[in-house]
Amino acid sequence: MNKELIKKAQELRARGFTTGEIADELNISRDTARWLILKAEEKVSRKAPTDIAIDWRCLSESASRLKYVSAIMADIASKYDVEGIVGIAVSGVPIATLMATLMNKELSFSVFHPAKLRKEKDVDGTISSNFASIYNKKVIIVDDVITSGRTVKEAVKVVKEQGAKPVAVVVLIDKKNLKEVDGVPVESLIKVTRVG
Repeated sequence: MNKELIKKAQELRARGFTTGEIADELNISRDTARWLILKAEEKVSRKAPTDIAIDWRCLSESASRLKYVSAIMADIASKYDVEGIVGIAVSGVPIATLMATLMNKELSFSVFHPAKLRKEKDVDGTISSNFASIYNKKVIIVDDVITSGRTVKEAVKVVKEQGAKPVAVVVLIDKKNLKEVDGVPVESLIKVTRVG
């Protein structure tokens, strides 16, 4: 599996992906992405960081399977009174889009671009202005995988700064096993817990 991940990381780097984009694409932490890139270049001898690689292509490559997973996540989110959904780019966006449709409400939909995917350095993530405004709305934040928790923490912070009230974070897989982020509950379809 490590050889396969090293090869994928190397291919993504050759295509111009940043370390953050590689981490997002492979659903691994940035530390693990850095290690894979260095390992591919044989510039690292230390042991790989402790991480769990998540490959959910079986779901993401099929629109109908993604619709079913999004329906489950919409059901999880239905206990919250929401007026909007914020999808975290890139992988949270299709899930959030389907959830907005499946929740059978007029929900505004917005896209959050995390700092790890932005070209500028030392900037926070941002909400895209091409979609509905979240100002003064109760929103849920949607993503595919929580790896370190940094991206969802950043999203909660930026959503609050934009004048919205995040009522929950809903994710497909939570590798960090978070209960909440800055007072906002985290709901997941699958929680990963390390034993030992």
